[in-house]
Amino acid sequence: MEIKSPVFKNNKLIPSKYTCDGENVNPPLLISDVPENAKSLVLIIDDPDASSGAFVHWTVWNIDPGIKEIKENSCPQNAVEGRSDFGRPGYGGPCPPSGTHRYFFKLFALNTELDIDTSAGGAEVEREIENSILTKAQLVGLYRR
Repeated sequence: MEIKSPVFKNNKLIPSKYTCDGENVNPPLLISDVPENAKSLVLIIDDPDASSGAFVHWTVWNIDPGIKEIKENSCPQNAVEGRSDFGRPGYGGPCPPSGTHRYFFKLFALNTELDIDTSAGGAEVEREIENSILTKAQLVGLYRR
């Protein structure tokens, strides 16, 4: 399985459009090679370099495993957005106080769909999916202030 973006390469800078310094919308993401037996996908974006520990910027689950692209400024149809560490559902772009931070776009293929409340955050979702992961992929973007 693979996740990539047409607007930034792995371990390269995320354009400011997709951050709190720009339009603060999610970047487009391309998904390929999802296992045929996957029942759903989960996307978690977090920043492990935050001073408080991993800071979650977006959590989306029950993504259709047939999806090929998550379009800019959109959530996949019928997917569920959980609570980010900004305290609300939806995408919140990179917004570090200073320095360069890494943003991990983690994609998981599951053998099930999730039935959890939208108040669930990234750590809760990761615990919930632990025993259902078929495979995973990640893309790392950087942002510097």
